[in-house]
Amino acid sequence: MGKEKNTNSNTYKKIYDPVHGFIRLSTLERDLIDSYAFQRLHYIHQLGVAYLVYPGASHTRFEHSLGVMEVATEIFDRILEHSPYRPDEDSLAYWRQVVRFAALCHDLGHLPFSHVAEQRILGASGHETWTVALIESCFLSPIWSRFIQDFPGSNGVEDIIKTSIGENKLRGLDPRWKDVTFTPWEKVMSQIITGDFFGADRIDYLLRDARCTGVSYGLFDYHQLIEMLRILPCIEGEGLTLGVEENGIESCEALLLARHFMHKRVYQYPSVQAYSFHMSRFMEKIYEREMPLLSLGKYISYTDSEILAELKIAFLDPSHPSHEDALPLFIRENRYLAVELPDRVQEIDILDWKEQFHIGREKAESFFVKGKNKPVPSFPVLQGQKVIDAKFCSSFTIPSFSNNWLYVSPKHGDSIGQLLEKRH
Repeated sequence: MGKEKNTNSNTYKKIYDPVHGFIRLSTLERDLIDSYAFQRLHYIHQLGVAYLVYPGASHTRFEHSLGVMEVATEIFDRILEHSPYRPDEDSLAYWRQVVRFAALCHDLGHLPFSHVAEQRILGASGHETWTVALIESCFLSPIWSRFIQDFPGSNGVEDIIKTSIGENKLRGLDPRWKDVTFTPWEKVMSQIITGDFFGADRIDYLLRDARCTGVSYGLFDYHQLIEMLRILPCIEGEGLTLGVEENGIESCEALLLARHFMHKRVYQYPSVQAYSFHMSRFMEKIYEREMPLLSLGKYISYTDSEILAELKIAFLDPSHPSHEDALPLFIRENRYLAVELPDRVQEIDILDWKEQFHIGREKAESFFVKGKNKPVPSFPVLQGQKVIDAKFCSSFTIPSFSNNWLYVSPKHGDSIGQLLEKRH
């Protein structure tokens, strides 16, 4: 990393990123990045085990988090450039730093291999519970103390948590956050990171994952999208939210198309799903045995490296209780089949099929998505001097990204056809 100084004589460093070019860091941001909690992200693959299918998908949560900070800063600067909701200069500097810290911290709590085993091991609360714990921990408290010294009376740590997690997710983490309230301004700040349509997290992972996998579907003109972003009044009720000028509708549609095709071609590609299934089941047994969830220190001591070391042991030992899941991660022909189930196939059909062909629980597992067809949220569009719902200026429909899956041993593959004929 090279050094340079700004006009205020604060020492800055810069890191070169293949997606966004030079990313500049203040001294405090550099210290956050140098912390144990953040350095751990070097050893967590962004796309889990997708590199077994797409060899270039070896990027990590470390560079993704840097990229989210860069995109979030660009969004923040753009939406405040001519906004009537612009705060005073002191508040502006404070919130710009909160957004940058939140972007860096938003993925701190991930398990090894990111989302692969999250549902099995962490359940509905996901990695965000551990992200909040790390933000509040002794690992980062010295950094926050120095940050708050520059802004006396601020709620620095709480604002970073709110901005990095978002209102809906934060309320569901544990009872102490159940009644947390977000001001209209805080909602906009959190949307910069977590928003469905304009969030920096989504923008960066689509661009980065597309580049690293070589799948061009995830590429879109994000600079045009950011250029058109505005802080607008909510369509229903009071408050503020992120929206877009009418000329930016096509950029929004391009992002949604990119997201759809990346799910189809990468995130929910059957081969990726099959490898992820084996790794998730393998990790579940390790976590049951070693119990890393008992303390924060032990939790963050686990990275991809520890899991891969255990994986090799299990692969070489046929008597190991996890040998059957370790084997396919080294030898392709032992991999289970990942079958995307059409909506007409229900859980009762899976049970009947297993009984008919005498398939044990360990030889087939199914996963059905709850609330799959929930309503699609919308966003406001600035049309001239009035604000309208996006549905009135775009006929674009967002397809569901959640599918039902069956994972089954290859020796039972011949019977899959009969299952899929159910309710035809």
